[in-house]
Amino acid sequence: MASTVTERPAVEPDQLAKAARDHVWIHSASWVDQAEQGGSRVFTKGEGTKLWDIYGKEYLDGISGLWVVNAGHGRAPIAEAMAEQAKKLAYVSSAVYTTEPTAKLGALLADMTPGDLSRSYFCSGGSEAVETAMKIAKQVQAMRGFPRRYKIIARRKSYHGMTHGAMSLTAIREEKYFGPFMYGVYHVPHPDQYRSDFELEGEAADIMAAKYVEQEIINQGPETVAAVIGEPISSAAGVHVPSKTYWKMLREICDRHGVLLIADEVINGFGRTGTMFAIEQYDIVPDIMTVAKALTSGYSPLAAAIVRPALFDTFKEQDTVALGHLLTFGGHPVSAAAALANLQIYEEENLVARGAEQGVYLKGLLEQLRSHPTIGDVRGVGLLQAIEIVKSKKNKTRFGKESEFCKKLGALMMERGLITRTWDVMHFAPPLTVTTEEIDRMVSIADECLTICEKEFASEITE
Repeated sequence: MASTVTERPAVEPDQLAKAARDHVWIHSASWVDQAEQGGSRVFTKGEGTKLWDIYGKEYLDGISGLWVVNAGHGRAPIAEAMAEQAKKLAYVSSAVYTTEPTAKLGALLADMTPGDLSRSYFCSGGSEAVETAMKIAKQVQAMRGFPRRYKIIARRKSYHGMTHGAMSLTAIREEKYFGPFMYGVYHVPHPDQYRSDFELEGEAADIMAAKYVEQEIINQGPETVAAVIGEPISSAAGVHVPSKTYWKMLREICDRHGVLLIADEVINGFGRTGTMFAIEQYDIVPDIMTVAKALTSGYSPLAAAIVRPALFDTFKEQDTVALGHLLTFGGHPVSAAAALANLQIYEEENLVARGAEQGVYLKGLLEQLRSHPTIGDVRGVGLLQAIEIVKSKKNKTRFGKESEFCKKLGALMMERGLITRTWDVMHFAPPLTVTTEEIDRMVSIADECLTICEKEFASEITE
């Protein structure tokens, strides 16, 4: 006789909130955030740019989950593609096999990605993609006859993930808990035209940041450096958009010294910056490109490190050697099916162009917020936009992301139904499907909340 699943009674919202508080480890929230400041929201439904929590309150998702849900919430075709694939074939080992949707996705990405990037090593998330890229770079250098090339150069204020290797590259890290980090990682200044480490402005600041990379390679000894990694446009660093010269210089510097160049497109990729990949705007091709997040628009975990043929040719030439790396769920067929359905929506709805157009509209409205005494800068491209919050416009003095001003501002935004990240920088990165009316509402909420906080903390604000 067939077994049946007993239907469980409905759970009241307060019970769900308590279950979340007592039994779910929210990844980066402190206990005071969870227990004493209203707790983590428990969401139950999403559609387009909107989310609803278990109490029925509606929110605008102003940061696409976390720069993830580019195609928008509630996309039935993606869910249906996943269900059909799960019914057909849910899993085979990625160690020695692959599946039909994964093969199709690999071919599609080869067509979509810049230049001759054409072979994908699939994994589950951005941190894994960075770990993979780093290991590929090190092993390829060793197989080419340079076993001492193990060092990686990353940028200060960068974010590349939170597994131990990726966290070693990430400049925002908890040394006191997890150190010592991976040996051989060195950090250099990131491009910042607003608050340059070199007291320069405009493209001159970017040029000096690029020169610093070369100086670090020379200082370490080019024969010891495997790769340089950077996000084309870094969200963690505050959405600073480098000039084209910066990335062209990095490409030339890496080529000159035999160093591989890794572009981390985990956040930038799939239309977030107004082009399919941000690196396209710089007219260069990296040796390895990492992607994740919007590859499936968050409907299922999937990521990849995508390489140029010259790197994989090393494994063809030494054809008995495999990459010393393995991930159980890499290239999962259900996730690959989600990605294919997601990218079909991109094509049918022209989402990249739509996102670029809406980004121009959003940037225009954000520029109007410069009239606030606490807005020091407005930056971004496409639907990767940000405003920088300062105590003093003249001196560019920060409040600090843990300041009472920023905490109050973030709380007010959430109360009024706008989800975003409000630290020293307030991010605006809605799904590419966002409407002009929704953008109007987001900026209006930010405007209102800034005004309230500026009145309350007036004594801390100077010219």
